[in-house]
Amino acid sequence: MSKVSIIIPFYNCPYINHALDSVINQTYQNNEIIVVNDGSTQYSEKVIPYLNNIKYIEKENGGTASALNVGIQHATGDYFCWLSSDDIYYPQKIEKQLAFMKEKNSLFSYTNYYSINEKGVIISPPLGIHCLNRLSFIKRMSKGNVINGCSVMINTTLFNEVGIFNESLPYTHDYDLWIRIIQKFDIHYLPQPLLLYRVHKDMGSKKHATLMRWETSLIINHYKDIMKHLMLEELKKQKS
Repeated sequence: MSKVSIIIPFYNCPYINHALDSVINQTYQNNEIIVVNDGSTQYSEKVIPYLNNIKYIEKENGGTASALNVGIQHATGDYFCWLSSDDIYYPQKIEKQLAFMKEKNSLFSYTNYYSINEKGVIISPPLGIHCLNRLSFIKRMSKGNVINGCSVMINTTLFNEVGIFNESLPYTHDYDLWIRIIQKFDIHYLPQPLLLYRVHKDMGSKKHATLMRWETSLIINHYKDIMKHLMLEELKKQKS
């Protein structure tokens, strides 16, 4: 059985126990749960009841990308998943997505998802973005990130090919990595919602929205020529 490493970066998050409950109660059990405490000063006591079921790593505060990279360096799984400490996996998330990836012979996939509020109530329709083909996907990704990072599953061999998260990008390290992966590999979408994405007042995407937009524009400009080249390649394939 393939082993899946689920990495949970944790920094002062009151919802960490909900995230941990969701990964411990997965229907697929050959999982390695790695919690990386990124210098938290609050809520660390919520992790204590789970210590027998997880790998627990403490480090100085360095941001989500650095916490994910530490988790990757300690991971022993065949596949990588990431769960934010305020989000929740559906119980079948790992089982369904792993089966999907093996069926498609996929090295990278992402799933559909819902938003929830502070109380865990679903507040949105399904939010995943499905593109009809590789060309339309590259076009969408050339304008901004359409992949929720906590919905992904990645074969860990990809990190040897494209590297890990760029720690100089505190808020868009995921977007940068997805673009590096797109250049070499196909990306598959699973339309079943398997993630609950929590929206709350202290979430990073709200607190740092301006910086996220600025970083996103940097990435778009940095990869502009590469993405144009990829689109031209796909157009040639479609015409041939």
